[in-house]
Amino acid sequence: MADKLRTQQQLEALQNKYVGTGHADTTKHEWTSNVMRDSYASYQGHPSMMLYMAVGTNTNVEAVRRHCMERMVLPVGPPPAMEEDEE
Repeated sequence: MADKLRTQQQLEALQNKYVGTGHADTTKHEWTSNVMRDSYASYQGHPSMMLYMAVGTNTNVEAVRRHCMERMVLPVGPPPAMEEDEE
């Protein structure tokens, strides 16, 4: 029983520390946005990956970096419309 409690506490601590881990109320859109933002941030943090992408798209590295930064604003498009709760 103590192991289950400890595991739950560790999970909650990780979820509070790292935004991208999500929680029970995380929507699919929020989760995919976090994954894409993490990916774009990782690409920008690895110069060899930026160079690889630049060669593949036949552009310079700064253009690829700018594209990644622009995509981080809305990585998977606008959020879906919220549905009204009907009572």
